[in-house]
Amino acid sequence: MTRKTFLTIAAAIALFVGTIAVLFPADFLASKGTMPSEAANLWMRETGLLIACMGTVVLSARSQPDSPAMKALMLGNLLVQLGLLATEIAGYSAGVITKVSGVAPNSVLHLLLALGFGYFWLNIQESMQNRGRQPF
Repeated sequence: MTRKTFLTIAAAIALFVGTIAVLFPADFLASKGTMPSEAANLWMRETGLLIACMGTVVLSARSQPDSPAMKALMLGNLLVQLGLLATEIAGYSAGVITKVSGVAPNSVLHLLLALGFGYFWLNIQESMQNRGRQPF
């Protein structure tokens, strides 16, 4: 899979999930088996907005060549996916997320996206080193 294809898919996922979280926060939370509240709905909307914005950035940058900025984009998204994965697992372990169906699909998705972002981040480092540029 090319980096552009991967980023297009990742952006589409982020835009979809972010939009659902903004528009339907209580339903999103209920699907995880959490207890929705006005405070939780607010945080879900904020998180959804940030995820949708990240999708917009990724979609806008997907055709750019290897550069320090593209490398930073890959690393930032890798860290986001690892952070969301850890948060989901911690939430389930603590009993905040009570449904396996609320954590398993997301965990697999975060893992696959982290692998993709990590793979392309490492390829940019190697590509830039081969061209004599300093990696991030």
